[in-house]
Amino acid sequence: MKLVALSALGATSLTIMAAAMTLGAAKPAIYDYVIRGGEILDGSGGKAVHGDVAVRGDRIAYVGPHAPGRGKAEIDAHGKVVAPGFINMLSHSEDSLIADGRGQSELRQGVTLEVMGEGGSIGPLTPKMQRLEEQRQHDIKYPVDWTTLDGGLESLAKRGLSMNVASFVGAATVRVNVLGEDDVQPTPAQLADMRKIVRRAMEDGAMGVGSALIYAPGTFARTDELAALTTEAGRCGGIYISHMRSEGDRLIEAADELIEISRRSGAPAEIFHMKVGGRDNWPKEDMLIAHIEAARAKGQRITADMYTYPAGSTGFDAAMPTWVQAGGTEAWIARLRDPATRAKVLAEMHEAHPKDWENLFAQAGPEGTLLVGFKSAALKPLTGKSLAEVAKARGTSPEDTIIDLIIADGSRVQVVYFLMDEANVTQQMKLPWMSFGSDASAQAPEGAFLLSSTHPRAYGNFVRVLGKYARDEQALTLPEAVRRLSALPAHNLGLHDRGQLKAGYYADVVVFDPKTVTDHATFVKPQQYATGVSDVLVNGQAVLKAGEPTGAAAGRVVRGRGWTGWKDGGCRQSAKAWTW
Repeated sequence: MKLVALSALGATSLTIMAAAMTLGAAKPAIYDYVIRGGEILDGSGGKAVHGDVAVRGDRIAYVGPHAPGRGKAEIDAHGKVVAPGFINMLSHSEDSLIADGRGQSELRQGVTLEVMGEGGSIGPLTPKMQRLEEQRQHDIKYPVDWTTLDGGLESLAKRGLSMNVASFVGAATVRVNVLGEDDVQPTPAQLADMRKIVRRAMEDGAMGVGSALIYAPGTFARTDELAALTTEAGRCGGIYISHMRSEGDRLIEAADELIEISRRSGAPAEIFHMKVGGRDNWPKEDMLIAHIEAARAKGQRITADMYTYPAGSTGFDAAMPTWVQAGGTEAWIARLRDPATRAKVLAEMHEAHPKDWENLFAQAGPEGTLLVGFKSAALKPLTGKSLAEVAKARGTSPEDTIIDLIIADGSRVQVVYFLMDEANVTQQMKLPWMSFGSDASAQAPEGAFLLSSTHPRAYGNFVRVLGKYARDEQALTLPEAVRRLSALPAHNLGLHDRGQLKAGYYADVVVFDPKTVTDHATFVKPQQYATGVSDVLVNGQAVLKAGEPTGAAAGRVVRGRGWTGWKDGGCRQSAKAWTW
């Protein structure tokens, strides 16, 4: 009877039954994700290994030739590279992530961690600083409803982020908390208060102290002050990182100051966006590298990061002396309205090599200065024009035009300065202690972001390392490029569970096609996404799938080693008690 019944079922029914039995016998998924068949570059700098990466929860569970089990979701990575998520060592995304937490311009390049805090940081803030932060906002408006560094970062995370965020505490922010924005020096009691602020910020999870020493009020800080603040950071496992006092005429002296601050404090130090600015200074590249490597040979841990373009971007505050900027933006503009002060400023702006400030306008010239960001709607039509074009149309000198634009806009005005030598950029690309930072915000070619332009580094800085410099020009190997985009900056920050593909590490993972990965942003059309990155996981969640953002709010606040929430965190008697 059983044989008759089975034969009556027919071949089709038997096939269905067999399939059902097979499914019933299949083992349940033991991973959340398995990335199959990729060329794995684990961040160590070693050669690629063909295999799988498996993820369970927010951690990597397996890295090897074949994951012993299946995932709830699987990603086919055949013909692609699987790498640790990339770390942006210098992000200015505090505002942009409020407007769009996906951070698409960098997410689509494989960036999984945005590190902020160049000179100024999202906290700590006094009530007056909170009011000024709101008053000085441009295209993106929001309430500043936090006071601490941790509060600012948590405010970002609670809004929903696709990427992780971290921050240094800004040396200028600490200074303004105690001294305001004036050109003054702290008393011993005030310096003690500043050190306490740094310590609290480190216990909040700051990565260290960040300075920006060509801008007021940060430029008013002397070496002793910076060494004292860095000493506190070092005791909490943090580092000193700096936009140095000069990247041009006094480049070597500025590098020596950074090295001295590291020596005195016992903390490691890193140079923000290392470069040699101004044609007259380009030959100093070898000397700069020699000074850094001499310090490293003596046992100091000096590193640097860079962006991958021959032009920088900042404001017109870097085109005039800092004395006129003391007291903040409002005081600066009020002084520029005074005819006698304006005349004095104009005279100094004509100096190609001033002794005590950095004249980026003189280095770039009016043709090499591109206007990219205004606060005033009336001035936004000038976006994308060179300073030379605008000055000619107005019938005013370039220097007068700069002052007129600052006054009319009520801001520093964002510009691009063409300053660097491409050969120097390539030379720096080869340095084993060089990581990468965009010095830009993570944004998108939509919404509020279209009200201003930007520098192409916001859309192409990291993919440019993989495509232009590793694949096309072979300035470095692909495994080395991945190491310096991931494991190196993670190590420099003291993050011992990110930056590599290892079991137990956080599952920040990027999948890209090494043959096609390309940046498309240009100085003329900077708001163009890079291509070639297909998938990104952040803390084990898919935030980029088949090249498109999922909108998953997977990002978290990543904290430094001084954070009191760590089991072994906190601050110690000496920076030497830490290992980096």
